[in-house]
Amino acid sequence: MSFGSSTAPEIEDLKPIDAVIRVDRFGVAPAYNSNRMIYRDESFKRDEYVYSNWIANPGGFATYFLARDLRDSGLFKAVFTYKSHLTASYALAGFVDEFFEWDTPEGWDAVLGLSITLVVLQEPDISKRILFQKSYRVTRRCKEEHPRGLAETMSLAMREVSLKIIRDVYIVLKDQK
Repeated sequence: MSFGSSTAPEIEDLKPIDAVIRVDRFGVAPAYNSNRMIYRDESFKRDEYVYSNWIANPGGFATYFLARDLRDSGLFKAVFTYKSHLTASYALAGFVDEFFEWDTPEGWDAVLGLSITLVVLQEPDISKRILFQKSYRVTRRCKEEHPRGLAETMSLAMREVSLKIIRDVYIVLKDQK
């Protein structure tokens, strides 16, 4: 299954700043470090679909879509991923804490949890290198109870988390200038 909205979230109330950001590859919690679609239907129990898979690992999804959304927001001078050889002023490291379908008696939910750390790359003092660290968690109800419905809802959850991360990164970097 594919994942990710076709457009980045729109942010109209902020002015661009001169910040160059590199988005590093996101790590993934062991329970979700797979292309398999993971679901939870009981407490402390996780399982996976046999025939339904994501087209990429959740870390790859999070890295790509967050970098795309940061870039497409137009708020930063440049944004690229860890694969680029260009120099950046800041790096955004991340981790996928949760990425699963939660089946409840009321219906299916897509659960997405990301943690990020924003750092200054050329700061020699380690105590000043980390600008901020924060976790984000979104749970959204699936409109349809099948893997495609999960993919669509996870896409909306990622869009919501992206918007929050973009705003937080912007606020922190704006104060750095």
